[in-house]
Amino acid sequence: MIYKALVFLLLLTALAPQVQAQNLQPVVRKLQAPPARKEKFQLYLLVGQSNMAGRGQVEAQDTATNPRVLRLNKAGQWELAQDPLHFDKPTAGVGPGLTFGRDMAALDPSVVVGLIPCAVGGSGIDVWQPGAYFPDTQVKPYDEALDRARLAMQQGRLAGIIWHQGETDCTPEKSAAYQQKLRDMIARFRQDLQAPTVPFVAGQLPAFQFTTPGPKGKPQPSPDLTRINRALVQLKHDVGHYEYISTEGTHDRGDQLHFDAAAARLLGHRYAQAMRKLQQSGRSRSH
Repeated sequence: MIYKALVFLLLLTALAPQVQAQNLQPVVRKLQAPPARKEKFQLYLLVGQSNMAGRGQVEAQDTATNPRVLRLNKAGQWELAQDPLHFDKPTAGVGPGLTFGRDMAALDPSVVVGLIPCAVGGSGIDVWQPGAYFPDTQVKPYDEALDRARLAMQQGRLAGIIWHQGETDCTPEKSAAYQQKLRDMIARFRQDLQAPTVPFVAGQLPAFQFTTPGPKGKPQPSPDLTRINRALVQLKHDVGHYEYISTEGTHDRGDQLHFDAAAARLLGHRYAQAMRKLQQSGRSRSH
């Protein structure tokens, strides 16, 4: 019996690093004061559902901190940003937000970036309006995002919004109305936050979701997913200071629904590139 117990303990010790790597979470969250000058604190609102919140597996690179990338935590305090950024569900993991924040900080060394995580897994676009309640997580997504953004804006300047959502709206009835609802939501955020020209970047849905049999049995995106992705493209024609990013080349984590960590980081880079493009074009128009 003693021999078996020793073997079990040795096996447990050998496997411990692997188990820890699979469930790596930040142990310590360090509070950090933002810069005193509001113009030096650029704020970004992260909204949408689970693929913005992130469901990728957290690795060591996702817990490394940067003193110029902060996160507004659930309690409304600023801290050094680490994944998971979001707290909508216990399954929150790696999303695009942290990579996006790091890239935006690298693009302008003179500023500190403040990330405002507000995505809610499973939330359809209908709950992203004033007063709407989402029973799954017992929150009002739009109202709470406004509250958190306004709190952050007491110390910084809203520099952009990134949005990834649409999976819940992949039905014939909902996808047909998606374009108008998203257009209205963008206008509402800008009006309620008194930021009429704040850049807004939306992410398309990935091809691995909601597939249907195509020619020779090869899977292809469903008509509803295709309709939502087309809507995101078409919004460029009638919404100012707006851009979208592609999800081409991304992979799921094995559930055909959520991006894996590598894909989430890739999207973070794409969000930053699109955001920078909008910010630069906005500055050129203002001169």
